[in-house]
Amino acid sequence: MPTESRRAIKIPLRRKTRREYACLDRGGGPRGRQSAVEIACSALAAISRDNASLVAATRVLAVEALDAAAAIDAAVARGEDPGPLAGIPFGVKDLFDVAGLATTAGAGMRRDAAPALRDAEAVRRLKQAGAVLVATLNMDEFAYGFATINAAFGTTRNPHDRDRIAGGSSGGSAAAVAAGMLPLTLGSDTNGSIRVPAGLCGVYGLKPTHGGLPMDGVFPFVDSFDDIGPFAKSVADLRLAWQVLGGSAEQANPTPRVARLGGWFARNVAPELAGGIDAIGAHLGGVPIVELPQVDTARSAAFLMTAVEGGTRHLPELRRRASGFDPQTRDRLIAGALMPGSAYRAAERFRAWFGAEAERLFEAYDVLIAPSAGVEAPLVDDPMIEVDGARVPARAHLGIYTQPLSFIGLPVIAAPLLRPGKLPLGIQLIGKPGAEGTLFAFAEHLEAAGLTGFSPPPS
Repeated sequence: MPTESRRAIKIPLRRKTRREYACLDRGGGPRGRQSAVEIACSALAAISRDNASLVAATRVLAVEALDAAAAIDAAVARGEDPGPLAGIPFGVKDLFDVAGLATTAGAGMRRDAAPALRDAEAVRRLKQAGAVLVATLNMDEFAYGFATINAAFGTTRNPHDRDRIAGGSSGGSAAAVAAGMLPLTLGSDTNGSIRVPAGLCGVYGLKPTHGGLPMDGVFPFVDSFDDIGPFAKSVADLRLAWQVLGGSAEQANPTPRVARLGGWFARNVAPELAGGIDAIGAHLGGVPIVELPQVDTARSAAFLMTAVEGGTRHLPELRRRASGFDPQTRDRLIAGALMPGSAYRAAERFRAWFGAEAERLFEAYDVLIAPSAGVEAPLVDDPMIEVDGARVPARAHLGIYTQPLSFIGLPVIAAPLLRPGKLPLGIQLIGKPGAEGTLFAFAEHLEAAGLTGFSPPPS
């Protein structure tokens, strides 16, 4: 893969509004209790300072954000309650519809797409709760990748080491939270696109039970696996965002039965990550190691279904203007479109069997622990990882531990190991469908014990 130079997203120049100049004069710094406008100013200042080197944001919505923040301050002044996320700045992966903007889905060929007529339902719910939309965020083209190496919008860099990738395909969303640009972002997860960048950037992320959060107004990739979810620096913030988005779950189990996934999920894992999972097991007084059968086949079947559904979805546009696609995305989509239907149906049958095997495992355990990405973030100039002794592209293979789980729609919280001063490593906390409440309670326990948690990047 050719080396890609760092570059900032080019945002069209325009005359600043009076409110923007006031924001810049204020400098975005804290002054005791902050107003929503001051909080928005802080976010805009952070993006202005860091985005050139991180390439996390694709569009900054300064005017809209400051107007929304001013409306919240006015509501507070009238004695009204603006909502549980009042004044919280957020950003969205650039496949969520934002009224008035083209939804690019990370594709340069969609810059001239017709503007969205309304916000995606998830965006609407966050705004209704008082959150302030500040930016759209970088991603792999059409969400097909694990690296956020984007030919049109640039490569998103890891805030912990700008020579490393942020992961993908929601890399801009994870990097923006890790860097302190935004406290809350939205991403999507088809095969691991929330969990992989959360692990590499050292933040929390949620892939909900399949179909558990609203997909209206989200540019689709693979209907069988697509989900949306939030990123945040703490379990509490992640849970609040999930609740606002419409998350619902059975009552949390206060004493969950916990096991560790072995076999496939213990291979190719960095020693430091394996040691972190060991420490969690020791804290819990020891946990059994269990296995899911034929995980390698599950990953292959997920790959196949992804390729077929993605290729079929994009086939009309591939026929019309194939040269507009990133060649690496285009070739994978074409290969998927050429797959025989019999192979897809076989993958679906295996999916049903594999899901039943997971159900049997959850009869004995409530939470399963596994790696998210098994290694630290690869270098941008050498985006490769080692799998079973072979060097393979990170863009396609960072999801080796995430893909088999979204294949059967399981909810997962991605949690960062607490590693101050070190590159992030992350784990997955996995539950049965609808068990997000138990996962959140268990994640809060690990965070309170100092085993997981956000570690700031070097200043």
